[in-house]
Amino acid sequence: MVGLALAVLAATLFAGPAMAAEEKVLHVYNWSEYVPQSVLDRFTKETGIKVVYTTYESNEAMYAKIKLLKGVGYDVVVPSTYFISMMRDDGLLSGIDKSKLKNFKNLSPKVLNQPFDPGNEYSVPYMWGSAGLMVNRKVVDPASITSWNDLNRPEFAGKVILSDDQRDSMGVALKALGYSINSTNEAEIKAAYEWLKKLLPAVRVFDVTASKQAFISEEVAAGLIWNGDAYIAAGENKNLVYVYPKEGVPLWVDSLAIPVGAKHKDNAHKFIDFLLRPDVAKECVEEYNYSTPNVAAQKILSPELAKSRITSPSDADLKNAEFTNSVGNALEIYEKYWEMLKTGS
Repeated sequence: MVGLALAVLAATLFAGPAMAAEEKVLHVYNWSEYVPQSVLDRFTKETGIKVVYTTYESNEAMYAKIKLLKGVGYDVVVPSTYFISMMRDDGLLSGIDKSKLKNFKNLSPKVLNQPFDPGNEYSVPYMWGSAGLMVNRKVVDPASITSWNDLNRPEFAGKVILSDDQRDSMGVALKALGYSINSTNEAEIKAAYEWLKKLLPAVRVFDVTASKQAFISEEVAAGLIWNGDAYIAAGENKNLVYVYPKEGVPLWVDSLAIPVGAKHKDNAHKFIDFLLRPDVAKECVEEYNYSTPNVAAQKILSPELAKSRITSPSDADLKNAEFTNSVGNALEIYEKYWEMLKTGS
């Protein structure tokens, strides 16, 4: 009996490391059509780790599910800008171990160390971009469009599109008035509401998912659009031009993060580091046409993307631009005025 017990103990000790190793699987919760299938297949081929890929259509939906599950169930999520700080403050994110990310050095300082995650302790930039102003040259000379206030021009009456994301559209209004898109001052937020209310008769639709098609079909002639969608739209309709208003544009960054309850954190770090490889980052950008925070990848982009001001903006284009950050308790003020705008009160 003693011999049997010792044999069992020895077997357990020798099996320990194997049992402790993570299973070859990774659960990714991400925006739809945001990592090419070819990239996922390459990762699996190189590492043997199977990727289970689940999608969401909004930060709010992702945030609500991760909060409900208390950070359990997924190994990698991709929140935008200030959702990182919200999830961090709620204790939903695990810290990033940069010692496991040999490709972290490829990232641009311009995108790192933002107020929503100082030091990038909880997030690693994946894609970034702007929400700029697109116009149709059949309606107006694009050279004459220099300001968000130009959306009020009579040529655009009934043909303006705005985002149904309150921070994007309220941010544009704040910029038009010379304020920060991250203002917490109620008087400024109210002024932004009044600016949007004045513009409302010219607005055909509030949308964030179909703006690209609305511009291509010329259902709308001016308005807010994400730069990746703008690049595709301009490629399909040569009359479309993307403009950086002088007041500045809202900037966004989608970052890779690890939920606190992730069961495969080593695999998650391997996946994040894989996406930071220049060749992989290049493939992702050329598939979806957003801007890459990866300096090494930027150097090997196709000439079309590298030269495009939509996907590769200059410092002058981004003058006065701001990343959207958390506004804390002032979010309730935004929600109040946004509801008033949408209900016509």
